[in-house]
Amino acid sequence: MKWYYEQPVKIIFGDHKIQELSTIIQKEQYKKGILVTTTHFIKNGFAGQLLDDKKNHLADIFAGFSPNPDVEEVNRLGEHLRKEKIDFIVALGGGSVIDGAKAASVLIEKETSIRKYHNTGEKVPKKHLPLIAIPTTAGTGSEVTNVSVLTNRNQGIKAPIASESFYPQYAIVDPTLTWSMPADLTASAGIDVLSHAVEGYWSRLHQPICDVLAVYAAKLVLTNIRTVYKDPNNQAAREKMAAASLIAGLAFGQPKTTASHACSFPLTNLYHIPHGEACGLTLDFFIRLNGTKDFRTRELTSQLGFYDYEQFADAVQRLKRDLHLRTNLTDLHINEEKKEELIRLSHHANLKNNPVEVTDEDLRRLYDGLCD
Repeated sequence: MKWYYEQPVKIIFGDHKIQELSTIIQKEQYKKGILVTTTHFIKNGFAGQLLDDKKNHLADIFAGFSPNPDVEEVNRLGEHLRKEKIDFIVALGGGSVIDGAKAASVLIEKETSIRKYHNTGEKVPKKHLPLIAIPTTAGTGSEVTNVSVLTNRNQGIKAPIASESFYPQYAIVDPTLTWSMPADLTASAGIDVLSHAVEGYWSRLHQPICDVLAVYAAKLVLTNIRTVYKDPNNQAAREKMAAASLIAGLAFGQPKTTASHACSFPLTNLYHIPHGEACGLTLDFFIRLNGTKDFRTRELTSQLGFYDYEQFADAVQRLKRDLHLRTNLTDLHINEEKKEELIRLSHHANLKNNPVEVTDEDLRRLYDGLCD
């Protein structure tokens, strides 16, 4: 057995831990920062509170990322970082905010466009601004990964970039910041967490530490997501989902995701299905496909308390219905030509990381089942 594990992000977890932000900034002797966030936190006054605290050394706010951050939005933030001579970033928001901030953090010298590194294989610069990631959703785990998922709308491409430069310096995971998540985001983000854990476990790049984390995170989701969805004020369940998101991020960060995420990119890009919902849409299909040939899928099934992989897949299908998430694509009226496009675009690099080879015939069966 040979494997490697690294987690360079310093993690601070707990209710109201956002209060330690200024302590971290002073400890690291950061001088001039920018708060990257959403209009939600500007409107409710929380962003202003962080800026008003002089100990935070935050000079400005950037709230220009869309739900699927575009390369041009990243470039605009990068230009602002250079112009204002910013020396650190605080990213407060969901995965889109954190992913966008990660990508912009390397655009600090001569580089002027993240397009050079998006879906090209070009190596990302090592030099980058330090980033403090503060997630406000229980979903992506982006605060502890080296991945930034970006969209190039001009070219019709949504794809991840992975780089050691993208690891945040700190992750402050404060479950109280997730209390205001609406039900649809709670559901979509929650199924994304489950996908991260499951795919991280059965990934061809799996390794023992991530295996343990994946099982723990998956159990947290399966036992808490319905509670949070039905009772958003249940603080104990919110805390456990925040932990699940973080731990699932650790679980898939090095093994990487597999088939469900590969298929999610065209589903989001072409049909605007939210990322987590798009991942969950195919998860039960791949549990069945992998379960027929892959021992580790059957092993995970047992560890999660299911009799067999069919029962596991059925449970995921029921979970999606209970969370009012998509279980099919019939309302989109996708024709045969569009199905072929989905099949072609699903051949993302992550697909090769699946433990069982996924053929065009498998993908056609997947999309036929979802569309008919």
